[in-house]
Amino acid sequence: MKKYVKGANPYMPLWEHVPDGEPRVFEHNGEKRVYVYGSHDIEKTQYCGRNYVVWSAPVNDLTDWKYHGVAYETHYDSILYAPDVVKKGDTYYLYAAEKKGSLVVVASSKDPAGPFEDPVETKLGFDPGVLVDDDRRVYAYWGGCAAPCYIAEMEDDMATIKEETLVSNPLGHSTCPWNPVDDGHISLIDAFFEASSPRKVMGKYVYLYSKRYEKPVPELGVYYPNNGFLSYRISDTPFGPFHDGGDISFNGGEILRDSEGRGTMTYQWGNNHGSIMEVNGKWYIFYHRQTGLNEYSRQAMIEPVDVALGSDGKLYIGDVKYLEGEAVSSKPVEMTSQGAQINGIDARLWISAGYACHIYGSSKRAYVRPGYEQTEEISTPVCDITSGTTVGFRYLQFGNNTPETVSLVLEEAAKLKVLLRLDSYRGRVAAELEFDGNTKEATAKLDCGIIGKHAVYFEFLSEDKDQAYIFDRFTFD
Repeated sequence: MKKYVKGANPYMPLWEHVPDGEPRVFEHNGEKRVYVYGSHDIEKTQYCGRNYVVWSAPVNDLTDWKYHGVAYETHYDSILYAPDVVKKGDTYYLYAAEKKGSLVVVASSKDPAGPFEDPVETKLGFDPGVLVDDDRRVYAYWGGCAAPCYIAEMEDDMATIKEETLVSNPLGHSTCPWNPVDDGHISLIDAFFEASSPRKVMGKYVYLYSKRYEKPVPELGVYYPNNGFLSYRISDTPFGPFHDGGDISFNGGEILRDSEGRGTMTYQWGNNHGSIMEVNGKWYIFYHRQTGLNEYSRQAMIEPVDVALGSDGKLYIGDVKYLEGEAVSSKPVEMTSQGAQINGIDARLWISAGYACHIYGSSKRAYVRPGYEQTEEISTPVCDITSGTTVGFRYLQFGNNTPETVSLVLEEAAKLKVLLRLDSYRGRVAAELEFDGNTKEATAKLDCGIIGKHAVYFEFLSEDKDQAYIFDRFTFD
């Protein structure tokens, strides 16, 4: 029986919703694994939930994710916002954001998967991020748009800040419509929004955060205020001064560009939160995307990134451009369907429409419908597809033997035609699938051979311009 794809992008099962993921590589019981700690979108009508769960994967296979269960539950009957976890000595410390981030407590465990117990209240604030330095000194970073970011060194108890070290507003917080009042701190356009995540990379202190752009970024399809970015700044000390690095990730999907370089997003952007981690000698950015019609069903995403130190002393992170072997610039890496499957998703498995990184052209607002049924064979469909919509997947792996057919499954029977296009949403048509109105599955022979790695797109065409369709899954044989 044909199996379903697992460990693509999103890399957790399609029924799981863990945003704000902070990745950490820990060795426990003789095994190195990457653990992801995030909030948990289970409330469905608001952000996050009342517990944290932990997932991990072996460092040599980021497609094989294991569920460890609930690691911490609220002690205040409240919603838990984004956490962080660090290790010092033989103890793991979870910084839990109780009361929607207004109260941060630190709980501890001898196991990276928890349970984390005995919470102690701290003076840290919204979106805490913690760095254990090479000399075992510990620094905390926190803050959000409604208040500036802060940095402080921690005492050995991992809960108390050293008040004399507190630095306020080291980055300058962004201007926001809901925070127009001058609070005595510097407010900047295109600046810190939330999601503090400090890391030490090649001897540099890297402050990752969610940037809010107020000015347009036309090459990425951004024409209105947008905080779907993960960005970074760099310093030679944990307290700054921090110098601009750039943007690493943007969750607006594949960016289509016209002849003048102006972009169009193909996925519904939303808030972003995550960090970078070196796993088995390769760097990745962990971030999240949105599903549904709001920001309450977010999913964990991953992309490989380059990390390079330029001859100018600047650290480049993301899609790095090299000139004569030297790193000279960087830009956000693309958002893909493959994630850590860097050779592409196996085209001969069942591939859920929910892995799409391109949903474009619907006269309604086509979207990935969230799924919560905890089954191996879950597929999260793309809904509200209308005639002219393209749904794309970057990238699939076809191997050295070309398939003969493509099959596509709708959620309900419909009358329409679906074109399979290769490499571009306007690329070569490789097959035409006909649905006669009495069936929800169609198979068509390919008009050309396909081997190796390709992006694939499905274009939906119907005489009824107002009818909406639901795309469930597809496969090649």
